[in-house]
Amino acid sequence: MESLVKVENLSKVFKDQGKGEVQALVNLNFELRAGEIFGLLGPNGAGKTTALRIISTLMQPTSGDVFIAQLNLRDNARRAKEYLGFLTAEMNLYDYFTVRELLFFFGQVNGLTHTYITDRISWLVELLDLEKYIDRRVDNFSTGMKQKVSIARALLPDPPIIIFDEPINGLDLMASRVVTNLIRELKNEGKSIIISTHNMNLAENLCDRIGILFEGELRGVGTIEELARNTGQNTLEDIFFKMVGEFSELE
Repeated sequence: MESLVKVENLSKVFKDQGKGEVQALVNLNFELRAGEIFGLLGPNGAGKTTALRIISTLMQPTSGDVFIAQLNLRDNARRAKEYLGFLTAEMNLYDYFTVRELLFFFGQVNGLTHTYITDRISWLVELLDLEKYIDRRVDNFSTGMKQKVSIARALLPDPPIIIFDEPINGLDLMASRVVTNLIRELKNEGKSIIISTHNMNLAENLCDRIGILFEGELRGVGTIEELARNTGQNTLEDIFFKMVGEFSELE
């Protein structure tokens, strides 16, 4: 099966005044296959956001390579970025814009035509149930509503590869359901998707394959069935704690 994203020996070291060098990622190797949802599962601080920011061309690795549609980011970051939509956990929305104004602004930044942006906004606001909010400023929106607007912004150019960093973080049950249903619909439309999450239910319910990331290292990659066979465990929770070496002393 074709690999749309390929990560090879990816490492990232940050320099911290107090701690010295901090190894955020250590020799990551995984791929996103065409038409699948691949999940990076790990706790906060595991390196998930760092990995996704590198894949999304927003950060340079210390070593290793990332290929997007066979384009090496070291030499082709600008071209590779055209394949990507990135929903970051840090929502950067201009609060003084309405939803329509914000989407038009980012559409123009991406070089999209007025007609295309207009048609795309119509589709997105219907998809995300934003019709009655389209001409309201986003500054008074709830966290869930802002997440919907952020998703619309990421999907505006209709990219074949979509990256979601903690897509339901901070959302209530209703908003989480909207986002998870949207991710399933995007997959059904042929999109290839990477998500990062610390939510095991989300990973189990959405992902075709999972990479377990802990302390900057991938401890295992595969389907839940493959990971279960490799660890001798039955549930994703037990698989995770077996792979990171954190089984409870009570067991």
